[in-house]
Amino acid sequence: MLVTFLGTGTSQGVPVIGCACAVCSSLDYRDKRLRVSVHLQVQGKSIIIDSGPDFRQQALRERVHHLDALVFTHEHKDHTGGLDDIRAYNFRQQQDVPVHAEPRVLDQLRREYAYIFSEHKYPGIPQVQLHPILSDTAAFSVAGVEFLPIRALHYKLPVLGFRVGGFTYVTDANHLSPEALERMRGSDIIVLNALRHEKHISHFTLREAVAILEDLAPRQAYLTHISHQLGRHRDIEADLPSFIRLAYDGLRVEI
Repeated sequence: MLVTFLGTGTSQGVPVIGCACAVCSSLDYRDKRLRVSVHLQVQGKSIIIDSGPDFRQQALRERVHHLDALVFTHEHKDHTGGLDDIRAYNFRQQQDVPVHAEPRVLDQLRREYAYIFSEHKYPGIPQVQLHPILSDTAAFSVAGVEFLPIRALHYKLPVLGFRVGGFTYVTDANHLSPEALERMRGSDIIVLNALRHEKHISHFTLREAVAILEDLAPRQAYLTHISHQLGRHRDIEADLPSFIRLAYDGLRVEI
C-alpha cells in the first residue's frame, strides 16, 4: 500500500488568509498545508479519503489520474468541498465514481450538491454511485478493499476513521472510546489529528494525540489536520518521540 498525504491542514489551511505569523510566513514547504485528504493505492485500486476544497489542486500535484472510489469521514466543508471535481474522472474513465459515507453525510451531500442529484440533470455534472456506511463496527468493501470503520467524536458530531490492513487514519476527532482504540491497536502506521497546543472543543491537542499514540505504540505515526497555531514544522517535530512525525503535503508512506 502506498499512502500519499494530499493535504494536512486544518479547515483554514496554512498559511491562513491575512496572517503574518512565523508559520504562515515560513518558507519551509512543509508549513504549506492544504485541507486534509489522503490517497491510498492499495490492491491495485486508487481510493481517496475526503475531497476538500483543494481537491483539484491536490489531484493535479500528485498526478492522481485514476479514481476507483471516494470515502468521506464526515460532512464538514473542508472534507467535502471538492466533490464537483470528480467530473474529470467521470469523463476519463467513462463511469460513475462510487462514494462511501454514512447516511447522514450522504444526505448533506444531496443538499449541498443538489444539481448532481436533480431529476433533470445538466450535462457534464458529476456522476456518482452512493454507498451508505450503515455500521460503525462492521467492515465494508470499497472497490474490493476492506475498510474497518472506527467511530470517533468531533465534539458532539460522530465521525469515522478507517483501518485498511495495517494502516489507520483518524482525523477531526477529540474523543475515541476504548473500543475504538482497540480497533486501532496493532496498526503498523496510525495517522491522527493534532490541531494545536491549546485545548480545543473538537480536536485533539498535540499532547493528547501523542499520549494516545504512545499508548497504541504503532511502528510509525503521523499527525495531521494541523493549524498554524501548532508552530513551525521543524520546531515541533524536533521535540516529538522518534516514532511520531508531522505529516506534510505530498508525503508518501509505503506500508
